[in-house]
Amino acid sequence: MPIAKVGDINLYYEVHGKGEPLVLIMGYGLRGGQWAELRDKLAGEYRVIVPDNRGTGRSDKPEKPYTTRMMAADVAGLLDVLGIGATNVFGYSMGGTIAQEFALNYPGRLTNLILGATICGGTRAVPATTEAVKFILSPGRTELRHIFIHPLYLLALKFILSAGRTELSVEDRARDVIPWLWDKEFVENNNAAIERFIATCCEYPTPLQAYISQQNTMLTHNTYSRLPDIKAPTLVIAGTEDRIVPHENSKLLASRIPGAELVMINGAGHGVFISDPTEEVSQTVLDFLRRHSKAPANN
Repeated sequence: MPIAKVGDINLYYEVHGKGEPLVLIMGYGLRGGQWAELRDKLAGEYRVIVPDNRGTGRSDKPEKPYTTRMMAADVAGLLDVLGIGATNVFGYSMGGTIAQEFALNYPGRLTNLILGATICGGTRAVPATTEAVKFILSPGRTELRHIFIHPLYLLALKFILSAGRTELSVEDRARDVIPWLWDKEFVENNNAAIERFIATCCEYPTPLQAYISQQNTMLTHNTYSRLPDIKAPTLVIAGTEDRIVPHENSKLLASRIPGAELVMINGAGHGVFISDPTEEVSQTVLDFLRRHSKAPANN
């Protein structure tokens, strides 16, 4: 089992394919296995490196608050172990906030940057829709609405509330979050993709404490003022029907990063990058990388 000693933790990772390195950073509470479908499409041309973020999968789960800077350092440490100097990075949702910190703190190690369905954080983040707030809150929790500044924090609370319900199985908790990721039509017409998502959640379930530890990343992440310092070619991509991270967040990111390309996937929700990514998603990512990639010296 591939385990890298990174700082004070053990980080599980997988490597698929050959070519220029491409690190895929998964979102809140999910392990790297949720990349499987898109990973395989990208591994035909790239050396795709997929870690389990700290707190998930087969990586260590230290019981302390995490930050995006800390988790970006995990990525840099994994590159050290693998002998990789520079890499392409694709971060999704919370993984996109980690990718931003990687770009800002390790600019010499970044070839190209892809940000999927993510936020800059802080008060500039566009909040989740009223519909999403109503979905997550039980009748007894309406008093919490005033704290929802960051859309990803809203998602974090949903996971935590679900994980804390001891009467629910891991499978039930996974099913509980599905309406956040895909619309009713997708769920009804893509049963195999939904079942893959659930099975991957159940294989190495994320414990409640790890959700809480990762929650801190949403509360503390704020790159708005620093985004203009990102110099690597950048693709910002999101679904137009994302109810967790409204696509206006992606427009904001693209406007702040010099030269960033913005692609909106029409009709797609927050789960467009996982379980069953469309041909449009994979081709958009591959086209961007083909146009901008440069083979690092120690590939």
